[in-house]
Amino acid sequence: MPQALRSQPPLTSCTPLVWPELSDTQATQLEQVFKALADRHRVKILNLLVRAGEPVCVCDLVETLGLKQPAVSYHLKQLTDAGLITRERRGTYSYYQLAPGALDQCATLLCGQLTSLSAS
Repeated sequence: MPQALRSQPPLTSCTPLVWPELSDTQATQLEQVFKALADRHRVKILNLLVRAGEPVCVCDLVETLGLKQPAVSYHLKQLTDAGLITRERRGTYSYYQLAPGALDQCATLLCGQLTSLSAS
């Protein structure tokens, strides 16, 4: 270490950490969400479902995304397993929509009480 750095006094005005840290369970939940969103097709699917406002048939996603049905089903499973979307079976087709509160839960896990403190 250079002499100039060794002669500096320690910082006394470091900002303390004020937000609660994530538990291992919460970190694991966020990890699964981030893994699910680490693919452009899954981000597109989530965006489509957020904008749709109602359940969307898997057949419509196949056509809109220009992917084969098995690929779309794989991506939908990843998003479902992460808790971001829900699936409803109607006959032979599955309909998907954003899971209630999924995005709010992600924000709460990531930001802790930050959102509620900034609103007050």
